[in-house]
Amino acid sequence: MSEPALPPEPAPAATSLCLCVDEMHLSLPELLQPLGIVLHYRPDLKAAEIPAALAAQPYDGLMVRSKIRITAELLAHGPRLRYVARAGAGVDNIDEAALAAAGVTLLNAPEGNRDAVGEYALGLLLALLRNIVRADHEVRQGLWQREANRGEELGGKVVGILGYGHMGAAFARRLSSFGCTVLAHDTNPDHPGDYNAILVPLAELQARAEVLSIHIPYTAANRHFVNEDLLTGFRHPVWLLNTARGEVLDHAALVRGLQSGQVRGAALDVLENEKLATLTPAQQATLEYLKASPSVIFSPHIGGWSFQSYQRINEVLAHKIGEFLRPAGSGC
Repeated sequence: MSEPALPPEPAPAATSLCLCVDEMHLSLPELLQPLGIVLHYRPDLKAAEIPAALAAQPYDGLMVRSKIRITAELLAHGPRLRYVARAGAGVDNIDEAALAAAGVTLLNAPEGNRDAVGEYALGLLLALLRNIVRADHEVRQGLWQREANRGEELGGKVVGILGYGHMGAAFARRLSSFGCTVLAHDTNPDHPGDYNAILVPLAELQARAEVLSIHIPYTAANRHFVNEDLLTGFRHPVWLLNTARGEVLDHAALVRGLQSGQVRGAALDVLENEKLATLTPAQQATLEYLKASPSVIFSPHIGGWSFQSYQRINEVLAHKIGEFLRPAGSGC
């Protein structure tokens, strides 16, 4: 079950101004009002208009999704900013070094959509193993092919989770009743782990896993982390899921893996370049191959996109903002 969202904490008596430049669930004003926050809700602003809007008022906070990149240049227009609140999990559109240099705190809300991602990853895996999407297309075309769509059961499989943060752990919780073995690898050596997965070195994950589910964030160091070397290092051919960020997977390597049989199938909720009108020739060629493959499932970055997560993200951010604004020594 989803963990209940924590209620917002009271804020200091002084009024705080926050500019929100992206579409948010309509619950946002009522969640921020008890915290003493005056919300200027401006999702109508174009990216080029945001610096001037930020400079026009003494804002303490800036709330964003993915409309803009948070850079040192943008922060210079908000000299009184104390925090940037990212409505979601990923912070790849935010220059964290620039925030640190400006003394601005970054708040995000992976707790808000982790359950949506965990459920969605499970759905993608079942769709891959049981040929659900392909079978649906065939029936719509007048084909009734039972034997050709005989599938694999999840029970008894070894599922490998790459990245065991909020999203990876939420996926593992949902796998716990399927009778499969769940292995997880995380680069944090001090990760506490939990009872839903066994934390293992990457080499052990590659030696044992039959499914690879990617849950690592995008950083410069993680670009193409899942590449040809990593994929060919798996002892068993794998089914691959990516509900994280497209840039962490080398899609050309994925094509080669599908061609060689090292990758049995892939479910991609994210792409290297999700602005499909701006694909390079190489990206276009790769995407055309993947689109033509009956072993690949696509969706448009909707893993965390549920009605429940839309509101829960607001609740998580409001709680974190309240905690941030609480005066030191004010108690619980």
